[in-house]
Amino acid sequence: MDDDLVPLGWDKKIRNETPFLLGVLTLGLFLLFGESWLTDRTQILPRAGMLVWLLAVILYCIFGVVRHADRLAELLGEPIGTLILTISVIIIEVSLIAAVMFEGASNPTLARDTMFAVVMIMMNGMVGLALLAGGIRHVQQEYNLEGARAYLAVLIPLAVISLILPDRTTTTAAGTMSIAQTIFFSIATILLYGIFLGLQTMRHRGFFLEPSMVAVELEPQDPEITQPANRGRAIAGHALMLFLTMVPIVGLAEYLAVIVEQGIRDLNIPTAIGGVLIACLILAPESIAAFEAALANRLQRSINLCLGSALSTLALTVPFVLIIGLVTGHTIKLGLDGDNAVLLILTILVSMLTFGGGRTNMLQGAVHLLLFMSFVLLIFSP
Repeated sequence: MDDDLVPLGWDKKIRNETPFLLGVLTLGLFLLFGESWLTDRTQILPRAGMLVWLLAVILYCIFGVVRHADRLAELLGEPIGTLILTISVIIIEVSLIAAVMFEGASNPTLARDTMFAVVMIMMNGMVGLALLAGGIRHVQQEYNLEGARAYLAVLIPLAVISLILPDRTTTTAAGTMSIAQTIFFSIATILLYGIFLGLQTMRHRGFFLEPSMVAVELEPQDPEITQPANRGRAIAGHALMLFLTMVPIVGLAEYLAVIVEQGIRDLNIPTAIGGVLIACLILAPESIAAFEAALANRLQRSINLCLGSALSTLALTVPFVLIIGLVTGHTIKLGLDGDNAVLLILTILVSMLTFGGGRTNMLQGAVHLLLFMSFVLLIFSP
């Protein structure tokens, strides 16, 4: 039975909020001892242990945030539910980026590296893995063609404008945007995403449902059946815990930033690793859900998760990071280098072919995985 429909004992409530409790405990320890723990940079193994500890706790808290956001989405319906889930993930992503970007010497390419990593992980890594696993198990899988086209119609211009165009403008230094360009791009992308969100959640909601479920899901439902009796209390509880669970994530981001920034400098690791690490943390819950959906022959849900994650990052995270850079005076470099720009264009072309026919198979998954492995190789061997 749904947890929101029946009263829970305190033991069950405490177990449900373990991510928040563990996050608060870890944040408290780092507030008390973090400065002394991070002072000695010669102890490699203890610092590696702290990195794993922080990554594990932050990831656990992110799963907790996503859980509460999902429950609010079910209780509030659309489009409010989708907005809550998207904004929650974006706040976490921006917090992690800002913490690492402003740690010590600012890293002007971190935002770009994170955005590009999100696009490559979701549009190649997870799409490839989902299509390959789904193709092996189900031979061919169907999806809603109109929904995939809607995602690509917004993704393609935003990816080109945010990750390729800045390296080809002449008003400012290569890879950066002027104040006028930043303001225009931020407003335009947020408005475009708002239009897309309205299409996804209201006017053309059926575009984003499984083809076999469109008629069933769009039937009007009796609110007395679909809404829990204690709906108001459940909404307030999940909203409060969502906010509280995000607090330790934002607090621990600063300590994670110190270890990552120092590790990149001391071990001479490619700077793009910082962006990849943040992207992996943020995308873990959606990646697991996308893979499970593909195995269950619910390919449309996989597409919604993979393409939706890439789209929300380009449409919301990029503007927010640009605005933060504008307000604080930090330089934000978005333009990709030549090899990565080619890889992004190739990803767009392959995605147009993959999501242009209504069915997929394992071959298309293998192609996307090849592009993802090329992305990983180019990080260490550009």
